[in-house]
Amino acid sequence: MGFSSVLLAFILVSHLPVLRSSATSCPSSIDCGSLGPIKFPFTSTAHPSCGLFPVTCDGGVPQVALGSEGITYQVSGLSDDTIKVNDPALKSLIEFTGCDFSSYINLPNTLSVSFTISPSVTFFQCLTSSPELENQTDKYFIGNYTRFRGCQGYTVYYSYPNNQVPTPGSYPLNCEFFQLPVVSSVEGRNLSDPFSLLTSDFSIGFHVSEACLACHANGGQCSHARDFQCLNDSGGRSKLALILETAISTVGIMVILLICIIIKKLRQSGCTFFWKTKTENYRNIEAFLKNCGSLSPKRYTYSDIKKITNCFRTKLGQGGFGCVFKGNLENGCLVAVKVLKGLKGNGDEFINEVATISRTSHVHIVTFLGFCFEGCHRALIYEFMPNGSLDKFIHDGGSSTYRHLGWDALYQIAVGIARGLEYLHRGCNTRIVHFDIKPQNILLNEDFCPKICDFGLAKLCPQKESIISLVGARGTVGYIAPEVFSRNFGGVSHKSDVYSYGMMVLEMVGGRKNISVEVDGTSEIYFPHWVYRHLELDEELGFHGVIDDEANASARKMIIVGLWCIQTDPSQRPSMSRVVEMLEGSPESLQIPPKPFLFSPSRSLVHCSTTLAP
Repeated sequence: MGFSSVLLAFILVSHLPVLRSSATSCPSSIDCGSLGPIKFPFTSTAHPSCGLFPVTCDGGVPQVALGSEGITYQVSGLSDDTIKVNDPALKSLIEFTGCDFSSYINLPNTLSVSFTISPSVTFFQCLTSSPELENQTDKYFIGNYTRFRGCQGYTVYYSYPNNQVPTPGSYPLNCEFFQLPVVSSVEGRNLSDPFSLLTSDFSIGFHVSEACLACHANGGQCSHARDFQCLNDSGGRSKLALILETAISTVGIMVILLICIIIKKLRQSGCTFFWKTKTENYRNIEAFLKNCGSLSPKRYTYSDIKKITNCFRTKLGQGGFGCVFKGNLENGCLVAVKVLKGLKGNGDEFINEVATISRTSHVHIVTFLGFCFEGCHRALIYEFMPNGSLDKFIHDGGSSTYRHLGWDALYQIAVGIARGLEYLHRGCNTRIVHFDIKPQNILLNEDFCPKICDFGLAKLCPQKESIISLVGARGTVGYIAPEVFSRNFGGVSHKSDVYSYGMMVLEMVGGRKNISVEVDGTSEIYFPHWVYRHLELDEELGFHGVIDDEANASARKMIIVGLWCIQTDPSQRPSMSRVVEMLEGSPESLQIPPKPFLFSPSRSLVHCSTTLAP
């Protein structure tokens, strides 16, 4: 903060009482275009501090939001105690006879302003059926409450005519009420259908309390809270109170000014103090960029990120890391912008992903286009993958995003991922071990070409080194190799990615609870165990949807390769180069692997009776 900015703030705060006093000089009425002059509690949006409910007066149909919930109405007339409105949302509900009554909120009656809608009809929305309302007991309102309809998750009752405002405790606890306007004459209307009674053009009566009028007259602002409050009220304040307020404001701003000067001096002297983490983050990233030289990825500002994502308008997904938004570069190229939240350590995970992905260039590795590292804002920009992640194509679960893929498509995806991992393990100058291979980290382009993404947990190591020094486990449960959990199973290496790949391939084959198996109520079964037993006995695997020998061979190769990859001993797992050879070779040349001692716990598939198929 510059000295001039602090000085300006000091002057403004020091004169807050004077400024506040002058700001309360509001006219008795304000011109509002076609509505004419309007008075308190209404005001125009050009003078928001002069009333409780600003009305848009400049151009188009005037609109006003009433209450803290911001219910917006079109205004057609305004008098001393009545406002004539039209509710477009209510009009839509009436036209489509919908069930979404819950979006209509009662106008708030507070100690500042109260509202009435007359004539109206009272509705009750109950989580369960309500015998009290149906039996019309005297405990509740006098009137005939009719069960209107059962909606998803609740039941709706109504009574006509009924203008009485329910009070807490006077209706069942599992019910909420709301009142909607009805036509003034019901002649010729069907009283059994409330939609024939409702109207979106109606009048709202309002009453401003004496306390609120007095507060406004003294330059204060009535609150919308249930308990009456008069904010910024200068009425009745003594000169001594004004002097004390000015003194307190002056002392406060001087303390802030002193703190700013001290911080500036400390930073100039090289003291890291509480901004140490930020300083180290910037040093780390700047050092990385310097080492990259001309090959460094493009760096964007946070304002660039907001422009690219159109102020984060379209969200593609969300996870523990943050959110992914759809964006558009100036050249028209669609991108996915991964906006990270939180700051772990010195930003190592963020820098690790930038450093790792920027070293890659392969058809099966997602293309990295740039990043943002500005203050607390961090973002990564990747090519846009219109078909999203692989998981929504191999897990049904009743999801609306699930899409069916045939065996040939799954096979080509498995081969593509294998080639991408082969490149990471052998094709780079520095071997890259991903450590988080799973369906959620495999993206698919418009042609369903798979691309590996999310290198936040990746590890760089020299090509000649086979064992990786790793502190703690990393990855996702269900895909993590046993040696990553415990070194008793062997050293951590690129074979850990092979294990994750194998688990994912088996999930692609049988991950949709799609195994035709009959088991009794006490048995435990795990898909790799089951499929290995059938391969060993040369039994039919029960593929559904396989229409030719080629597709059958592809599915069989995926299973055998997957079982080889999940061997508990890392030395028995094939390299990714060998995996590619096995997938592209003849199924007859593949040997059945030793039965894996599965590290993952078995899972119950009781009552599972679907078929193994894409």
